[in-house]
Amino acid sequence: MNINISLNLILAIILSIVAFYVIYLVKSKTGKFSYSTLTGLTIGLVLGVIFKENITFLEVVGKGYISLIKMIVVPLVMVSIITSIIRLKNLDTLKSIGLKTIGILLGTTGIATIIGLIIGRLFNLGKGLNYVGVEEFTAREIPAFSKVLLDFLPSNPVASIVNNQIIPIVIFSLFIAIALVIEDNKNPEKVKAFKDVILSTYELVLSITRIILQFIPYGVFALITTAAASNGIDTIKSLIAVILAVYIACALQIGLVHSSLIAFVARKNPIKFFKDIAPAQVVAFTSQSSYGTLPVTIKSLIENAKVSENVASFVAPLGSTIGMNACGGLYPAIVAIFVANVFNLDLTMYHYFLIVITTVISSIGIAGVPGAATMSTTVVLSTVGLPIEGMAMVMAVDAIIDMMRTMTNVTGSAVAAVVVDETEKRKKQRIKAKV
Repeated sequence: MNINISLNLILAIILSIVAFYVIYLVKSKTGKFSYSTLTGLTIGLVLGVIFKENITFLEVVGKGYISLIKMIVVPLVMVSIITSIIRLKNLDTLKSIGLKTIGILLGTTGIATIIGLIIGRLFNLGKGLNYVGVEEFTAREIPAFSKVLLDFLPSNPVASIVNNQIIPIVIFSLFIAIALVIEDNKNPEKVKAFKDVILSTYELVLSITRIILQFIPYGVFALITTAAASNGIDTIKSLIAVILAVYIACALQIGLVHSSLIAFVARKNPIKFFKDIAPAQVVAFTSQSSYGTLPVTIKSLIENAKVSENVASFVAPLGSTIGMNACGGLYPAIVAIFVANVFNLDLTMYHYFLIVITTVISSIGIAGVPGAATMSTTVVLSTVGLPIEGMAMVMAVDAIIDMMRTMTNVTGSAVAAVVVDETEKRKKQRIKAKV
């Protein structure tokens, strides 16, 4: 019996090394990040089901990857938010179409979060699954709302950074960004050095983030292998349920929320609108990149949807950095439900409220960075007291989910552009009529 176990362990180690090499080959030969991730997912599921407890040594690799994600979240949030705000350049832009755009993007993200929570509950995602180490986890007690509000305020920014308290960091970063915009308009030379440091730091942090994200296929392989070792075929069923939940939630966001804004606020035909931006939606779905879709999005808005060039050129890029409906809203909500069920934690209405507030606040600035959905989800889970490790299994199908997520994000950005443009046109007409 002991000999068999030893042989199985040795075989599991050898095949794991081979798996890492195969993932590397797929990544280098195809150049497709999604292919290598799906390869890691497939091999991990097979090896986990076959070797069970003999392959749980890969848990170390999986937890190591999660630690790298935790490492980059705080600096990424800070510099992303500051950079997003200072790119608005002046207070006039911030006061006029800027505030209106941000309001629409954040408002729709809040609604998307509620849709994600409802769908996650209906699907009962993660129920019945076990996570290695779940018995060691102790739920963190969430304090009263008055205490939460006070904790949101950065009384000691350095302590917030040390303790990974994300929301106070977000608020502190917003103060820095707004003050920087104000001073930049008064006397640019005085803040130029600090502004240059922030922009340089942003590029550096993005570079670190891209390096960390290169390890996703290997992290996914390790995490899904240990998950499959514990849960067997139930892992596959659960992942399929997560994929369906995200696609349905995205469809509801587009079909109900976005269509309603176009019909009742912009006062346009939703069907024609979706035909107008179809090129951008297709590129978003296939490329899985909101930034990469930007030229097509702007072109579709100006030429097809007849949005003014100034508004389209401003709102579309801003929509790629603030309040992405899917990455910043519904996806973190769905993952929160999944993680809570895996760790057998009961979420109350209070928790749901905190999730909505957190998704809206944390979606400022973080959306346009690589791995936005992962970073946003990390912020939400840590704020609500859920273990970040719990999102490990969901990350395995991120490549499939990201197609629909990106399309929803780009659609939300286009909706904001049309609504802002139409309301601005009507405002100008009213001013002319008075004159």
